[in-house]
Amino acid sequence: MLFGRHKTQLPTADEALPGRDTRSFRVGNRHAVLGTPIETDVPDGYAEAVFGLGCFWGEEKTFWEVPGVWSTSVGYAGGLTPHPTYEEVCSGRTGHAEVVRVIFDPARVSYADLLRIFWENHDPTQGMRQGNDRGSQYRSIILTTTPEQQDEAEQSRDTYQKAMTARGYGEITTVIAPLDSYYYAEDYHQQYLVKNPGGYCPIHATGVRYAEG
Repeated sequence: MLFGRHKTQLPTADEALPGRDTRSFRVGNRHAVLGTPIETDVPDGYAEAVFGLGCFWGEEKTFWEVPGVWSTSVGYAGGLTPHPTYEEVCSGRTGHAEVVRVIFDPARVSYADLLRIFWENHDPTQGMRQGNDRGSQYRSIILTTTPEQQDEAEQSRDTYQKAMTARGYGEITTVIAPLDSYYYAEDYHQQYLVKNPGGYCPIHATGVRYAEG
């Protein structure tokens, strides 16, 4: 509980931390695995997807291993505070989720493929947590970058809900909304599980396959 409000409750605009006009830390230049730029615009012919499915250390690794993914980074999105720090996000007073930004080649991997990976690699029914990680920053979220992505994500949610229901799971709590702002996380979070081989960030998957829907 912080200032009378639990970290699983999203802050209002009045409650959110003020943030800052510019980022207060650096981000590395090159992806530790893929060798591509981390902080970059989307190259011509490529596309961008943003997902939150719990602790972003593990989720980034899940996506950088996908053939056709050109670069990944971790950051904060879906909240109110501009240019937040990790400590501020963890306070529950920014409204942001921990997310992974995926830049991919649609000729090699489709957005539908990335959605399947998203659904199958966490439990999207848990609300403001993922496993033992509790707080609004761990919520399940898809932030879309085009109207087509929004439609496709909503359709995939409905399909996956059928598979979840058939296996006895509850309602999906995943938020699907257009991306507003994406803020890079600190350099030490980028490709964390490569920089820290003993690092721990479990995947809380349900084991329900998207194709079952």
